[in-house]
Amino acid sequence: MNLIIDIGNTLQKIAVFSNDEMVYCQSFPVISKTILVDIYNQFTLKYSIISSVTDWDVEIEKFLKENTQMIQYSHETKLPITLLYQNSGTLGLDRIANAVGAATLFPNKNVLSIQAGTCLVLDFVNQKGEYLGGSISPGMKMRFEALHEKTKKLPLLKAYSSYPGFQGNDTFHSIHCGVINGMRYEINGFIEDYSAKYENLTVLLTGGDANYLQKLIKNTIFAASNVVMKGLNEIIKYNG
Repeated sequence: MNLIIDIGNTLQKIAVFSNDEMVYCQSFPVISKTILVDIYNQFTLKYSIISSVTDWDVEIEKFLKENTQMIQYSHETKLPITLLYQNSGTLGLDRIANAVGAATLFPNKNVLSIQAGTCLVLDFVNQKGEYLGGSISPGMKMRFEALHEKTKKLPLLKAYSSYPGFQGNDTFHSIHCGVINGMRYEINGFIEDYSAKYENLTVLLTGGDANYLQKLIKNTIFAASNVVMKGLNEIIKYNG
């Protein structure tokens, strides 16, 4: 079995795969060695990998190296896709894993993977398995926070549970309309541009805000969870 750790900007996630099947997945504010030991005692682990956008507890890495065959994940790691990026050394490891996951879910397809999390991240892999890049912009929570923190009077809000419409008649409603519809038009616009350039485009939506945004996207999309984790598992299989 393979142990996957994904340390993001907001949450840290652990998954266990048996071949291609995810048999365990859990998010934590912070992954401790105690949590890791508990999971290790539940499963027969062979390989492990860590993807992180920040630093992590060195005790976790030490434990994995001592108890599993740990794949050192970096920009030098062999991949089942080809990176056609101007400087792959600046490309986030989570974006690489996301691209691998998207290509694995839809092989031999032009795939646009949209991660709606801390940031709104788009990654594109063509039908030849070549990663061509994408885009990064603020995620939903970050947009609400920026309006509050960069102004003197605008309140800090969260998304309404339902779509706010496109016209706000007070400040609260106007903020919701601006943030939600800004993301809505941004996503739909990108999908239209990619569709115009690449035939038979497959669009994948993932991330913490995917469920909320899914109903606002007019194009046909596939909602999928744990794409990054699936990509990391594929990287283990490719290097194991």
